[in-house]
Amino acid sequence: MNSSVKNFRPFAQSADLQIEENLANTSIHRGMLTKLIPLVYPIRYLLLALIAVEILQVMSIFVRPWVVKYILDSGFQQIAGKMVLNQPVLFIAMSILTLSWICRFALAGVSKYLSGRAALKMINGLRRSLFQHIQSLNIGYFDRTKAGRIISRADRDVETLEPVLIQGPPELLSAILRCGLASVLLWHIYPPFFWCLFATLPILFGMTAIFKKSSQKHWGRVAEERSRFTAHLVETVNGAKIIQQLNYTATNQSRYQELLKDFNNSIIYGSKRTSWFAPFTGLLSTLATAGFIVIGSYAYSDGIISIGQFAESIFYVFLFLAPLQELTDLFERYANGAACAQRIFLLLDTQSAIQEQPNAVKLVQLNGHIRFQSVDFAYTHKPVLQNFNLEIEAGKIIAIVGPTGHGKSTMAQLLTRFYEPQKGGIFLDRYPIQSIQLSSLRQHVSIVLQDNVLFSGTILDNLRLVQPDASDQQLMQVIEDLGADQILQQLPQGYFTEVGALGKNLSHGQRQLVCLVRAYLANPKILILDEATSAIDIYTEQKIQYALRRLCQNRTCIVIAHRLSTIREADKIVLIENGHVIEEGSHEQLIQQQAAYFQLYQSYLQNQLV
Repeated sequence: MNSSVKNFRPFAQSADLQIEENLANTSIHRGMLTKLIPLVYPIRYLLLALIAVEILQVMSIFVRPWVVKYILDSGFQQIAGKMVLNQPVLFIAMSILTLSWICRFALAGVSKYLSGRAALKMINGLRRSLFQHIQSLNIGYFDRTKAGRIISRADRDVETLEPVLIQGPPELLSAILRCGLASVLLWHIYPPFFWCLFATLPILFGMTAIFKKSSQKHWGRVAEERSRFTAHLVETVNGAKIIQQLNYTATNQSRYQELLKDFNNSIIYGSKRTSWFAPFTGLLSTLATAGFIVIGSYAYSDGIISIGQFAESIFYVFLFLAPLQELTDLFERYANGAACAQRIFLLLDTQSAIQEQPNAVKLVQLNGHIRFQSVDFAYTHKPVLQNFNLEIEAGKIIAIVGPTGHGKSTMAQLLTRFYEPQKGGIFLDRYPIQSIQLSSLRQHVSIVLQDNVLFSGTILDNLRLVQPDASDQQLMQVIEDLGADQILQQLPQGYFTEVGALGKNLSHGQRQLVCLVRAYLANPKILILDEATSAIDIYTEQKIQYALRRLCQNRTCIVIAHRLSTIREADKIVLIENGHVIEEGSHEQLIQQQAAYFQLYQSYLQNQLV
């Protein structure tokens, strides 16, 4: 995204759900239109061609009134007291009229092609910018924003904006050209004609401003209600198993119907408030036409204009008034598109809370020494880590244990800079992690989460995420080295098995094995493993433990441990409670102390098989 373009909302850096809902009740800021300028620049030549075509198209339309005048004023001649049709004049007039129609239809096709091509390029550029920007946002944004809302803005809102950009510019340009040229020609024929129509413009512009303000606010609310039921739909799809298991389908259906009802009501309410504009422009056009006929009749009877000029002027009046009648649909589409554009650019203006320093270093070599120094961190207003201090030697395996919700996973999130501490510092070797390039940091620090995420494709496709150029044989060898081959080869298509969306076709243990192999391929110097709490069969568990041992060789490993075997084999165990390090040492040392770790270990013994 072009950084030179300023945010159209001064508080867009902290944009979140509440801001989006508030903006749904406000009018569109003018600065939003300037956000389209960087997207227009790549298609500037297409737009220039479109303007040229529209000018030619409007000129072909304005030939017809002149032909009518030409026929009425010059197409008849008096011979022997009789009015006789002038055949050459009629032939010329019909030829010009036919040619103008041919040009009109041909140019209309060219105009649609150019506008469609330009708009699609612009829309695709916007989609690319959105996708790139979404990937750059920090994890905190996704934690507080529903996936359906993001999808609604990146997909549905862009889709709504598409017809506005494809159809709107040529229609608006044509309307401006027709009104402008008709005004000039009416002034040239008889100035009172122009003043008769011009008198309607202040009224029209005033009513248009009222309509614009009302419709923009209305469509902002419609877009917000749409994102609500889209978010609910995405949650339903993702949680289908839980919904059915809890027998929650009826309640969930009722909730969805309520959201749809709110959406429909917002459309109906807005339509009631804006439905007056079309009849109003129709009435205004009728009054202007009536005034023109009265003025024209007097002008013709006084010999000021000819019958041909009168007929020609009637055509110009309709060419002037027709675009005004089209304003209803044009402004309705604009208001809808502007509301969606507001939400799109609000997302683009949302800045990631994790920013890379301009002089950030790229790590060439890392030993793997880690130090947390007086770290404080809180999600919103809930403290998680308080004055947290911990030092981890390079190449050691550290087991982090403690009650749920006391800061174990948060420590891993901070180390990978998914979140930023509010106070204190985190150091890798001698470098503060804020001074390290994000790409370099995440190249040297890998994390395997409890919820093992795989992407659509085969097992080998998922492994190629970290080594795109690796051959099938190389990947298979790594799988074998980690001892995961005996389990993964048993799948229906072996390594070529489609894992499905988020790996749903694999068991939890199979997904964890694939993620461990993927982490091994990344070859990080520091590995963070958040062990799964779900039950895994003994055979798969043995393979996971073997893979974990191989993976931890010659690197610093932090394991958020839930299994006794992992805890006992660690070089050092760190017990965290209430955001503090309570105890640390080897398993034997902590057991001998018979303090907090001893009690926690006893509870583990009661719940797990040794």
